[in-house]
Amino acid sequence: MEAIKNRYDFIVLFDVENGNPNGDPDAGNMPRIDPETGYGLVTDVCLKRKIRNYVEIVQESKPGYESGYDIYIKESIPLNTSDKKAYIALDVDEKTVTEKKKDDPDIDRAIRDFMCANFYDIRTFGAVMTTFVKAHLNCGQVRGPVQLGFARSIDPIVPQEVTITRVAITTEEDKAKKHTEMGNKFIVPYGLYRAEGYVSANLARTVTGFSEKDLELLWEAILNMFEHDHSAARGKMAVRELIVFAHDNELGCAPAHKLFDTLSVERIDRQKPARAYRDYRVTLRQEDIPEGVQVRRLV
Repeated sequence: MEAIKNRYDFIVLFDVENGNPNGDPDAGNMPRIDPETGYGLVTDVCLKRKIRNYVEIVQESKPGYESGYDIYIKESIPLNTSDKKAYIALDVDEKTVTEKKKDDPDIDRAIRDFMCANFYDIRTFGAVMTTFVKAHLNCGQVRGPVQLGFARSIDPIVPQEVTITRVAITTEEDKAKKHTEMGNKFIVPYGLYRAEGYVSANLARTVTGFSEKDLELLWEAILNMFEHDHSAARGKMAVRELIVFAHDNELGCAPAHKLFDTLSVERIDRQKPARAYRDYRVTLRQEDIPEGVQVRRLV
């Protein structure tokens, strides 16, 4: 498939209601927060995980296996297990690849192209493939065309620690002493988050081969990334809007930050805390969009 020819920038608005969107394991799984401002944070790693999960679900739901859409970073599969697929395809192994590189200087590119062609998330986000790094191959680090920043809440959040009880006792010894056990969980009563991302046509063309079909799957995955990830811990999470700025060329027609500045999100009533998406006003200043950039608003 041919790589994309146009640069894209995008904004994702998503919210959480009575849940923990991204707990910090170093803080007792409390929702991530900027301590200086009180704004909530969700890491890029968290969002990429949900995109990967959706693509994997879509792939598994198809009656026939479609090559090129495997996921490299996934639960219970060691990375070097996936790396070995490239070695097998090129008829080398960890011991012989260094020797073969002396005779074939393009083997680095061949390994990289194999991994990009077979794994959707490498083709999209890039990857650090330690197996190849240890073998002193230049293909171990692949920079992907799609990059996401941390999501930040529109307003400061107020995490709440909720005490919970259960009637099931863990051990026989505990049963003799008590009838219930106590626990706790953190929630954000409501938070609207904004994440910003970038799609480089140049990296797609020169490195990974990220295609138009891949791009449409990315938009689909972003819009649905919380639909198959519901849990009691995360509460109700939903993508409210995906705003895509499509440039008419590979290098782009305007800096990304200027495009992002055209979208403003404001709480309608500043006198009371927000508890729903309708408590915010989302405004796109279409008159500030430069020539050569088209805007798609996906919901």
